Amino acid sequence: MPFCCLVACLLPLFQPLPCVALDTIAREWSFVIGCHSDSSPAIATDGTIYFGAWDGKLWALHPDGTRKWVFQAGREIKSAPAIAADGTIYFGCRDRHLYALDPDGRKKWEFQTGAWVDSSPAVASQGAVYFGSWDKKFYALDPAGSKKWQFETKGEIVSSPAVGADGKIYFGSHDKRFYALNPDGSRAWEFATAGPILSSPAIDKDGALYFTSVDGNFYALNPDGSLRWRLRTGGITESSPAIGPDGTLFVGVNQQLWVLSPDGKKKWARGEEDLIDASPLALADNSVVEVSRWGVLMILGPAGQANGLFFLATQYGLASPAIGPSGTLYAPGWYQLLHALSNSVPLAKSPWPKFRANPRNTGVVNETP
Repeated sequence: MPFCCLVACLLPLFQPLPCVALDTIAREWSFVIGCHSDSSPAIATDGTIYFGAWDGKLWALHPDGTRKWVFQAGREIKSAPAIAADGTIYFGCRDRHLYALDPDGRKKWEFQTGAWVDSSPAVASQGAVYFGSWDKKFYALDPAGSKKWQFETKGEIVSSPAVGADGKIYFGSHDKRFYALNPDGSRAWEFATAGPILSSPAIDKDGALYFTSVDGNFYALNPDGSLRWRLRTGGITESSPAIGPDGTLFVGVNQQLWVLSPDGKKKWARGEEDLIDASPLALADNSVVEVSRWGVLMILGPAGQANGLFFLATQYGLASPAIGPSGTLYAPGWYQLLHALSNSVPLAKSPWPKFRANPRNTGVVNETP
């Protein structure tokens, strides 16, 4: 029996017994990746699952959990891959490069920056690729890997950019500012907060922008950069917001999942055993998927009730789960595995239901959810 299959079969035997009793989400398969992963998977139109790991590998798996190919980069990969319309896979790496791969795993090109690239790239409809770097620069590349422009900030950039319906690009920086850039790289406006911005923005159907800051606030901005509302959370985690089918907002706040109305009123909150860094994932029935750093993945109903649980036991929980067309959830977890978990409820049809907006992780707002 292959080692990955053996580990998957023995996995339940080694979980803490109380957690085994609580697991209510069935595991379809598990694949041994041999390393911890904080990279949120991307799902291609043919069902291929792409994700990175801390040993510098970018994995491609078939929908049945078998290996398709693996690409070796130079250092750790935290950046979530993004898949362009032509199937090109883009991802950042701590070897200071952004990579572009063909769907068969061959390198098309690489682009060097001055520092780590943890920011997950956005791929605009015209093919431009946007991302930030720890070198304090924000980059725009064309599909061939040539630099179109760069924009300098006064702080490191780990926030992953979001692209609006009008082509504007939005991201935060360690310099405590939230930026809006025009497609030509010029500054449209900026908004100052009192702390670094690690969170990646979510864009609503009316152009509203949602993000958090280490200053402990959740911000909602109008498309012109003016403040719509601000909610004091006290949160310092990098969880990015997601939007449910009815406009409900979901975000991790330290050890709680907060659920907000579109006007910034807290509807309910649920506390967990550890910090929630991963971005929630909104489902079509108004339920939500959350992952805590302790390694518990939960599906919560509209009132906060637990509808399903799986003990990932990763003790990191930084990667937001991905979702396939039939609802299958994909999340890295225990014993350096990627898990496929049974779920029949599809992704919410909203402007921004998950980290990077859609299964391909393009970071572009869904105009017709």
